[in-house]
Amino acid sequence: MAWSPQPGPQLEAFQATWCDELFFGGARGGGKSDFLLGDFARDVPTYRANWRGVLFRRTYPELEELVARSRMIYPETFRGAVYRERPANEWTFPGGATLKMRHLESDADAESYNGHQYSWIGWDELPLRPTMVAYNKLKACLRSAAKIPDKRIRSTGNPGGAGHQAVKSYFAIDRFPHGFVPIDDEDSGMTRMFIPSKVTDNLILMQNDPGYIGRLKGVGSAALMRAWLDGDWDAVAGAYFDCWDSDRHVIRPFAIPEHWTRFGSFDWGSARPFSMGWWAVSDGALLPDGRQYPAGAMIRYREWYGAGGPNEGLKMTAEAVADGILAREGTEKVSYRVSDPACWKIDGGPSIAERMAKRDVLFRPADNSRVAGWDAMRARMVGDDAPMLYVFDTCIDFIRTIPALQHDMAKPEDLDTDGEDHAADEARYGCLSRPYTRHSTEIKPIRGASEMTMDEAWKLARQGVNERGERARI
Repeated sequence: MAWSPQPGPQLEAFQATWCDELFFGGARGGGKSDFLLGDFARDVPTYRANWRGVLFRRTYPELEELVARSRMIYPETFRGAVYRERPANEWTFPGGATLKMRHLESDADAESYNGHQYSWIGWDELPLRPTMVAYNKLKACLRSAAKIPDKRIRSTGNPGGAGHQAVKSYFAIDRFPHGFVPIDDEDSGMTRMFIPSKVTDNLILMQNDPGYIGRLKGVGSAALMRAWLDGDWDAVAGAYFDCWDSDRHVIRPFAIPEHWTRFGSFDWGSARPFSMGWWAVSDGALLPDGRQYPAGAMIRYREWYGAGGPNEGLKMTAEAVADGILAREGTEKVSYRVSDPACWKIDGGPSIAERMAKRDVLFRPADNSRVAGWDAMRARMVGDDAPMLYVFDTCIDFIRTIPALQHDMAKPEDLDTDGEDHAADEARYGCLSRPYTRHSTEIKPIRGASEMTMDEAWKLARQGVNERGERARI
């Protein structure tokens, strides 16, 4: 039986051939992989040999699942469709259309596709990729010598994964969570759009496997269920910092008291973002606006996040970054700064730390213990009676990236380094730097003996101090 799209979001995504880039996704079981295979198949009879496609998964084992599903769909849809596993990993269809089935594990692997031409490009489970670098590079391959007006890129995925935030931002899911809003890119001239899918939209799955939803409900946390069942991109499944709560940790800015300790933490990046955070340490005193934070609590009051896009760096020089740090600090007194020890690595020339020091931006090497650092951050987020870590609501990149960070699947106690972890890295450096509390140095005048009560005078005498603040002679 030939494949056809199911009514609902899958059909609407299938019909949106006018849209250059489309992301179809959300819940597990929403018919995403079938959509990709069916979307390519749509134009096989129309453009024949000029219809050339490539479909990517990140790893070969993941690709095998997609190939297995294609073996069920294509032979029944096209008589004479042939899949050649070696050496091509490619489907050939009647009329000459071809679809390559490939795994592309790293961003660097995208370079091997320079010069290729495709009229259709597909990405299955796109959020599992840490960045959008490979995706963006391959856009240059969307071209054809033939006249094909509806060349297109199609991708799918669930919430979560190392690239969760990158995909969410690129397809404007953060702004339009219900989808169906075309985004026109002025630079590329292309239009992109998100179409959400839920497990209940897959009527065939619901009919053939009515117990599927029940099984999903029994395998994870409430956040995981919201992501898997509802396709909720604000519910981060498998979040490393599941103790993060924006209602508790994100605060309105206030004037930092002059005597509070201020320090900086830094994570270097060039191709990937760099992150500089500035922290103040509360002394526990009541603030003029009536707020009060525990003594020793770290408060992130400023940040500089060097990114050109989600998890993409600015490739600034160390000198330019140092100048930017000084410009942001101005005349304020910063007690110390800590940075990743890798900044002191010498590789054929002065280290990053040395180059920045020549611009009067001095760091000391941070404690780079990963698991201990994450534990210190978590302990501060949880606190005892109140959190010991707060963030001004102006620190948007810390607030954006921390909740989306995932566990390392191979080492669950650690964080997945493929994620956008740069603000988290410098924050753990800060937590392990032993930040200290500085109390006000204001000296209150001691009242004269004639102004003291008998209790005050007796207490002062026992301390061995006279009314002028000098040690009493006894």
